[in-house]
Formats: sequence, C-alpha cells, structure tokens
Amino acid sequence: MRKFIMIILTAVCLLSCGKGDPVPSIPVNFQSPINPKYSALNSPGGYYFVPGYGVAGLILYHSQTRGIVAYDACSSYQPEKKCVVKIDDTGLQVVDPCSGSKFSLEDGTPVKAPATKSLRSYQVITTQFTIQVVN
Repeated sequence: MRKFIMIILTAVCLLSCGKGDPVPSIPVNFQSPINPKYSALNSPGGYYFVPGYGVAGLILYHSQTRGIVAYDACSSYQPEKKCVVKIDDTGLQVVDPCSGSKFSLEDGTPVKAPATKSLRSYQVITTQFTIQVVN
C-alpha cells in the first residue's frame, strides 16, 4: 500500500510540473503614499507603470469590475527572455514586443497567441492614503 501511495504522489508531482505560472515568483512589496502621479488610477481604464519591482516592473490598472489590479510587466510567453509588455494605444491591452502576444489588462489573460498563460498578478491593498502591491 505504501508503495502504491508513493507512486501516485510521484505521478501527481510529475504531471503538475510546468502547469503553474511561468513568470518567476520573486518577492514583491511595493508601498507608496497615494499622490498625484497615480491620478490615472482614479477612474476605470487608468494605468500606471512602476519600474524596479517584480521581474520587469509592475503595471497598475484600474479594472472596470475589480478595482485596482497589478501585473508583472514580464510577458508570460517565454518569460526567460524577460520581455517587457507595453501598453497599447487603447489602454485596454498590453503587447509583448518580442512575440506579438497580447494580454487583457482587465484580467491579465492572453487575447492573442502565441501566449497561452496569463500575466503574473499580484495582490493590491489600498487605503485612503496608501497603495501596496504584494505577493
């Protein structure tokens, strides 16, 4: 019975490899007082880029349905290249200039191939005076 359980556990571990978030998980703890430079986040569709956090910087976005959300700016397609996604002219999507993949800023999901995985998202905590992004 023990051998059977070990085989099942090994199989589960092996089959689950590679299905997680492809962008490396590194500690993120961004905190800042809310000030005028974040004014674009006051209304849905607004965004702000914060360099120096995560793998390739943070994209803060005011979602239509979820409030302020945060994504790593590293593309989920071939993340080892650390290609930084760029916000398109509509402000609703980001584009991976290395592969041409596109992602929705509303939920981080890919909307144009070759990417198949969402952007890495982070938890956002806002108070009356501060904004904090953590993982």
